[in-house]
Amino acid sequence: MKVATLAQMIFIAVAAFAVYTFVHAAQADERRSSCATVCALSPAYAGRDRRAPDFDLPDASGKRTKLSDFRGKTVVLNFWTRTCKPCLEEMPAIAELAKIARTEKDLVVLSVSTDEDPAAVADALSVVLKGETPFPVLFDPDAAVVREKYGTRLFPETWVIDPSGVIRARFDGARDWSAPMVIEFARMVAKPSGCPVEFSRLGPKGAFAGICRDDS
Repeated sequence: MKVATLAQMIFIAVAAFAVYTFVHAAQADERRSSCATVCALSPAYAGRDRRAPDFDLPDASGKRTKLSDFRGKTVVLNFWTRTCKPCLEEMPAIAELAKIARTEKDLVVLSVSTDEDPAAVADALSVVLKGETPFPVLFDPDAAVVREKYGTRLFPETWVIDPSGVIRARFDGARDWSAPMVIEFARMVAKPSGCPVEFSRLGPKGAFAGICRDDS
């Protein structure tokens, strides 16, 4: 009887360990899968502990827009100026992302220019885009939002803000925003679980940094 009981206890312990190992491996695989895009994109910042400062800025017609108007959606927020050559070079990719965002349920592309002359901005965009501008352009000529609230001094700079208003990533410099992994990244940050890897200018950091190093 005692031998049978001991065997049963051993079986239960082995089964429990097997279940734990399977669940742990499944969770690790899920984290690795969810982090694939952020590892590949390698942002200058990625995290979950910073709420995006709200703002209220006008467009070319004077209509005002708040960042909080888009709560519940993932926002790709691009800061730029028309005198910045890399900004203009990446605008076609920003425009392509904006067109793709129209087909997504909860994704918005928004840009903020620090230029003073909306007409000059419209002319510059019409040249580089060769057509309509498919995303809202807001104006912050005093850089009260861009510089004072977000600390941006070099352009272009792009922020990805999740549906709850938390900054999930910042990208310094021009990128190919039309790449498929950008959409996958935007979908990932919309999920409550998402990717736990944090980034700084030095690369991945924190308890889950090894996920990106394993994929490199």
